[in-house]
Amino acid sequence: MNADLLDRRDAVIMATYGRPSIALTRGSGAHVWDADGREYVDLIAGVAVSVLGHCHPAVRAAVVAQLDTLGHTSNLYVNTPQLLLAERLIELLGVDGRAFFCNSGAEANETAIKISRRTGRSEIIAAEGAFHGRTMGALSITGQPGKRAPFEPLLPGVRFVPHGDADALAAAVSERTAAVFLEPTLGEAGVIPSPPGYLAAARAACDAHGALLVFDEVQSGIGRTGAWFAHQTEGVVPDVITLAKGLGGGLPIGVCIGIGAAGHLLRPGDHGSTFGGGPVVCSAALAVLDTIVAEGLLEHAAVLGGALRDGIVAADAAGVTGVRGVGLWLAIELDAPFAPEVETAAREAGFLVNAVAANAVRLAPPLVLTPADVDAFVAALPGIADRARETHAQGDRTAATGPKKSDEGSKVSA
Repeated sequence: MNADLLDRRDAVIMATYGRPSIALTRGSGAHVWDADGREYVDLIAGVAVSVLGHCHPAVRAAVVAQLDTLGHTSNLYVNTPQLLLAERLIELLGVDGRAFFCNSGAEANETAIKISRRTGRSEIIAAEGAFHGRTMGALSITGQPGKRAPFEPLLPGVRFVPHGDADALAAAVSERTAAVFLEPTLGEAGVIPSPPGYLAAARAACDAHGALLVFDEVQSGIGRTGAWFAHQTEGVVPDVITLAKGLGGGLPIGVCIGIGAAGHLLRPGDHGSTFGGGPVVCSAALAVLDTIVAEGLLEHAAVLGGALRDGIVAADAAGVTGVRGVGLWLAIELDAPFAPEVETAAREAGFLVNAVAANAVRLAPPLVLTPADVDAFVAALPGIADRARETHAQGDRTAATGPKKSDEGSKVSA
């Protein structure tokens, strides 16, 4: 049962995430079931991770076949799946590149920070609102003060500029700048796309001063936006790209790819990872890439994402002011800070979404989401919004008037 598993969790798991609402026990495609047997349409996919949904047969077959052959090698030796995956990613990028494999997006960004230090410079420019991870280096370039403050002092020499402000970025970059780190779309800040031309302006600013341009595509990469990588739609090539999340289809993998000269800055002994690029996770990643091609999921994400966007707008749900994002990566915009209540009401209606900000609800479903799933969510959205708004209003009324004192509480003992 959900309640039992949540109580047991509280006894043994650190309180870093807050208490979950349910315990998920199985999944299939874009649907999951909780410990009480209730079914949900999964519109968050483990935060943009499960691009092929849950228990996809291609991923399962690849993992089982690899485990039957060779499970782990470390990076003291070549393993074929890692080599094939590096070749495939570099081919998809269309560049001359070199890959370093690790286990997460934060680790990929740590690698990119180390690459930037090998330029002989140490200043990093990043965007306000950006999220690059929670390890100490990645946290240092995360433009969210509330996440950084408890762990300061962090890496020195990091400057933040307003996201999307090309003039501010150009003014900040100088001969001291080692690298500019950008998300093509701010993910954890609420799925906020960069303005047209912003990435190109960043490329020009870096070129003018010899700085590296790093694109964090941990959340936006691997088909999420309807393209393999979000930056490809802008025609801008970075010096370094970081990937994770959707690449493994649910298995932990990250990669930092240095393009051109940036791929040669790290030297033997500069960096390492015991588990990074292991044969099992690389086999899973190859299966993900093959399946995206075989099932036409890039086009599917673009088309179905457009249908989802249009459906949300047409639903005309109370308190919903718009929708932003691209492909199957959207944020529902609200006119008041009741996103947490929307998350709860959606879950009660059988849909898993994420209150990424007080007034924004993130949708990052599996790329195998079906039109029927979209129709079901769009049909339910007005009722979800109504329930969420009423719950939020009740909370506001309670906060304004204060809780009622019970007769028991008002008694004075003799």
